[in-house]
Amino acid sequence: MITELDIHLPLRQVLKEDARRKAVARELQISPKRVQGMRLLKESIDARRRPICKQLRLLVAVDEALPPAAPIERCYAPLATGARRVIIVGCGPAGLFAALRCLELGLRPIVLERGKDVTARKFDISPLHEGVFGLAQAESNYCFGEGGAGTFSDGKLFTRATKRGPVMEVYETFVAHGASPEILTDAHPHIGSDRLPDIIKAMRQSIIRAGGEVHFESRVCALLRSCGGTRVAGVRTADGKEWQGDAVILATGHSARDVYRMLQAEGLLLERKAFAVGVRIEHPQSLIDAAQYHLRPAEERPHGLPAARYALATKIEERGVHSFCMCPGGHIVPAATAADEVVVNGMSLSRRDSPYANSGFVVTVEPEDTDAFAAEHGVLSGIAYQRALETATSLAGGGAQKAPAQRVADFLAGRVSACLPSSTYEPGLTAADLNALLPAQVAWRMKEGLRYFDRKLRGFAGEDALLIGCETRTSSPVRIPREKESLQHPQLPGLYPCGEGAGYAGGIVSAALDGRRCAEAIAQS
Repeated sequence: MITELDIHLPLRQVLKEDARRKAVARELQISPKRVQGMRLLKESIDARRRPICKQLRLLVAVDEALPPAAPIERCYAPLATGARRVIIVGCGPAGLFAALRCLELGLRPIVLERGKDVTARKFDISPLHEGVFGLAQAESNYCFGEGGAGTFSDGKLFTRATKRGPVMEVYETFVAHGASPEILTDAHPHIGSDRLPDIIKAMRQSIIRAGGEVHFESRVCALLRSCGGTRVAGVRTADGKEWQGDAVILATGHSARDVYRMLQAEGLLLERKAFAVGVRIEHPQSLIDAAQYHLRPAEERPHGLPAARYALATKIEERGVHSFCMCPGGHIVPAATAADEVVVNGMSLSRRDSPYANSGFVVTVEPEDTDAFAAEHGVLSGIAYQRALETATSLAGGGAQKAPAQRVADFLAGRVSACLPSSTYEPGLTAADLNALLPAQVAWRMKEGLRYFDRKLRGFAGEDALLIGCETRTSSPVRIPREKESLQHPQLPGLYPCGEGAGYAGGIVSAALDGRRCAEAIAQS
């Protein structure tokens, strides 16, 4: 008999095979000698129990051998000479996974990325931490470049989007290109911003080896059309080069605002959608550990437990208030795409060993909340709303990518902080009143949210909590519509809006799944 089984084990016993075998035998009410093999399928922490346990889902073989696990690899056969060309605009997770799926389907992907390769990105991002935003950073930053915004943003892979496609296929593709196999069994997998660059480079090499192409510093500025302008035929880049193909996948991410303006100028339908804005909230990681693992005062996190995470959400007066992109043991980074903006985001390394935890702390913005910008900007009113907050944040910070900040206690009391605690945000902080900076409907809901979450997670709104502004790039405020079945834009056949920038994904895995779907739709067209 081979079956799946869930067991609980204290931390000190998790790695001991004999302890696992005995626990399995107890659960099945058989002799441990009959358990011939065990394989870990999923692992999660259960902090509700004392002592803290791990819940393991195992594949168990009783009275027979367990078949060996299939090796995880991805081999892409060389493309045929006349393979159909697919232009993929953007080299983030949607674009990369669209390209890899194209290879599997016999399509030739031509990936055009406005930013630089991931190695060059590292050099361009460094000045941002010193408060320098120059020409190089306009196209090569935390949002633009090979791998997209997720490359230097922790690499969280957990998703609730299981109905959108084969999540395990995405995980296994990462493993085949160098990610740790642990992401296949961890209930909340992440790769880490230190490991993602090499994995992304390996994906690029797979694309090129099979006959695809990847071109950097190739910003798309126009669409090419055929059949009397009724069908897309390719794209033109800012250097004047034209790239022709049978289809165009538009996977440009949520911060490529010029792409939305290009589509608007082309007369193509766009839609306003909800998004969220707010701040980053930063705590000592020890505070989050104590609250989530129910530790006694001054008790250190037990060995074998990762830095604790949280996910908080509520609704206040018809608007969501929630944590976003929580980074345990992480850092807050400057994620602006223009010199006159300040935008903050979070990241963490694979070790998650920073002494601080941070998360977005944001409030939903519905399309009608941006109506004040609609008369001038029309369907792009949400972008104007974001940008107004980002430039105001820059002014409040005092320039040079400094960010305005405030202790939570002072934010709740409506006073500027007399002093600010240490932070991982390297360009520096300026004490400011975030009540005056944030839109009123956002600020008061944040206050209510802080009080509510403090009852859920002890210390969330305590004296050690720090707010850093502003978090504005949670998702795109624009959706590029597409037909439900064909995934093509309803006004322009051959154009496939894709991923987070098109409004159909929210994170690495859902973007990767959407990229795969678009490639499959092209193959079937």
